[in-house]
Amino acid sequence: MTSDDAQVDGAGAGTEPKKETLAQIQEMLLGGPMKFTREEVARDAGVPLESVRVLWRSMGYADVGDESVAFTDEDVNALHRMLNLIQVGQLDSDTATDLVRGLGQTTARLADWQINSLAGLLERSGMIEPADGLAASTLEVFADEVEKLMPDLEALLVYVWRRAIATAVTRAAAVGGASPSGSESRLLTVGFADMVGYTRLSRRLPEEELARLVQGFEAVSADIVAAADGRLVKSVGDEVLFVASTAEQAAEIAVDLHAIHAEDDSVPEMRIGLATGQVVSRMGDVFGTTVNLASRLTALAKPGSTLIDAETKGLLEADVRYTLRSQRGRPVRGFGVVRPFVLTRATPPVA
Repeated sequence: MTSDDAQVDGAGAGTEPKKETLAQIQEMLLGGPMKFTREEVARDAGVPLESVRVLWRSMGYADVGDESVAFTDEDVNALHRMLNLIQVGQLDSDTATDLVRGLGQTTARLADWQINSLAGLLERSGMIEPADGLAASTLEVFADEVEKLMPDLEALLVYVWRRAIATAVTRAAAVGGASPSGSESRLLTVGFADMVGYTRLSRRLPEEELARLVQGFEAVSADIVAAADGRLVKSVGDEVLFVASTAEQAAEIAVDLHAIHAEDDSVPEMRIGLATGQVVSRMGDVFGTTVNLASRLTALAKPGSTLIDAETKGLLEADVRYTLRSQRGRPVRGFGVVRPFVLTRATPPVA
């Protein structure tokens, strides 16, 4: 046998057990074995094949082919449940697709996040080697731990989702309700915060240190936003986008972001921009002129400072907790000349 033959045999020997273990994990997570093709699922549900394709793509999954056996009893049950909601008139097909797409996009990130966190735990506890990851030799260990955690993680997922729905309903009621079109425009203060010099830092730091920096920045920022009753819309590496119902909440978030992150020497200084105005919310994201202005102000801000627009300044100027300092007018792309204001926490009087 040649060395090439040995490599092929070795690869095959490692691949088959991995496939078998992956199949077992999928069966455990999906509630049973894959045994239906997409065409069989559509036939069982009594709907056109295209309806199954649309639902599958809405969840964010790649096409598997009409002849591939890739669906379980739970997939069939989920399709029946969705179709029933449409048939009894509780949802129309567009709304159903919209809701499924929101679930798919959100839970895909959640799943990646949780799998990475669990893999990190197993590495730190010495149950798997860092170099192995989810190799054939570690899949069984990983599967055992996932199986133990699934009931509690599933219960927590439903609990957190219900809490999030309750919070979203409360916020919508406070400002007059959500739009029936699925998009709503409301008065909000939008904030961007980004780390200064992140690109240069990312070239210098080892990947693991950079990952820890970003994760820490996101986690602490999310806590600060939540504590002030704001909402973290999204985070992208060195930047977070948040919204608040009032300018006061947004200002508190901004000054706390500077102060709390400054306690960690590993986190660079930040630039923050705040703007207040009508904001369009759609699928958990926010859009519009106000969002763009907040982003432009962030780019103009000096390291360690917060710039706000005139609308936000007007809402904060009577608040003795903050000091507002006017800046000269500056040309801002898409907005003409804008006069920003520097926001800082007021120095407490000397006792």
